[in-house]
Amino acid sequence: MALSVKDRVFAAAEQISAERRPTVSTVRAAAGVSNADATRYLKEWVEEKHAAGGRLAATPATVLEQAARLAGACWAEASTVADERHAAAEAVWAQEKKDLGLEISELVIDLDKVGAEKDAAVTELTARVTALDTQAAAMKAQLEQARTAEQQASNTAAEAAARVAAAEARAETLQKAHDALLQRIVPETPDKNDRAKRTSGGGPQL
Repeated sequence: MALSVKDRVFAAAEQISAERRPTVSTVRAAAGVSNADATRYLKEWVEEKHAAGGRLAATPATVLEQAARLAGACWAEASTVADERHAAAEAVWAQEKKDLGLEISELVIDLDKVGAEKDAAVTELTARVTALDTQAAAMKAQLEQARTAEQQASNTAAEAAARVAAAEARAETLQKAHDALLQRIVPETPDKNDRAKRTSGGGPQL
């Protein structure tokens, strides 16, 4: 016959309690029940265990009467086993607490390390951004200076070209004036007959 949900939770709790204190999660996984059922029936199991322990402590004679064959030796053995289990559970809990404390310490160290690395990275990136901003500002200033120099050079070249053109125009004008003046002052060539008369002595008589 299939066990009820309560029976499965109780059986799982009994089995787990042989090694460690049962919890809702361990009982739920072992019994294959819902979280609500595990919580509800595990609480009932714990209450029954506490009630049974109280009855044993308060009225050990009744227990001895119901288990006469076991007598006092069984009771003592049960108490010893319970004490051993309790001591073992305390040892496990202490070890788990120690391990957890160590893990927390390691996490804190790692967190501090990560925080320091983050701060260093932020500082380095900030310095890089500042350096790049400074470099960009310097390059912008140099570009503006180059543009200004280029504009000045262009203006100077335009002025020089205009001056050259004007000088060439003046030179051409002066050259034309010079040529015209030369044509006006060069004497006319004498007639060939006059030169022959002067040569033959046919000049005027005295």
